Amino acid sequence: MLNPDKKILDTVIRGLLRNEQKFGHRYCPCRLRSGDEGKDKAIICPCIYHRDEIAKDGHCHCQLYYRKDTAEPVAGADE
Repeated sequence: MLNPDKKILDTVIRGLLRNEQKFGHRYCPCRLRSGDEGKDKAIICPCIYHRDEIAKDGHCHCQLYYRKDTAEPVAGADE
């Protein structure tokens, strides 16, 4: 699921859109591009690391995706 914290969610989405506008792909804003398009395919969101990170930590590195059982509800999120 997506991060229930709207502030973090908006920040990550803005980073993805900025990377898409600047580089032509939605590269993970939390990872450094190498400049090699072949290598950088691995960090196009959702990156190849997200499943392992979610399984291990409960969320991906950017905190965009969360495992449902680990996401904390945000106060006022339903308002």
